[in-house]
Amino acid sequence: MGKIGAVVSAAGLLGLAACADKAGAPRDLAGADAVEGLRLIRTQGCGACHVIPGVAWPEGRTGGSLAGVGARPMIAGRLPNQPAVMAAFVRDAPSLLPDTGMPPIPLTQAEARDIAAYLYTLDDD
Repeated sequence: MGKIGAVVSAAGLLGLAACADKAGAPRDLAGADAVEGLRLIRTQGCGACHVIPGVAWPEGRTGGSLAGVGARPMIAGRLPNQPAVMAAFVRDAPSLLPDTGMPPIPLTQAEARDIAAYLYTLDDD
């Protein structure tokens, strides 16, 4: 590998490392209520498309499991996993990723933050 290839590879690895570090960082959702977030997840029917710890039924498979979502470096594999991005994605995913299968959800900004707060409590188990 030439010098340029080595530099490009190193830059890519540093970028991935930066994402991984941020994924483990504490989530700042001051004023958000994770308990209310779980209630909203249940009433909005998020389980129709996702497997969500704390939601016994339904267990949809279309959107995948949300277990451990807070530890992932990316949301939907393409957006940085940061609280403001998570809340915006929960509320109106198509505005951020037009080709997503997730529909916009009729939520206030505060409700989307509550859901994000709950999602950040989830472990991989």
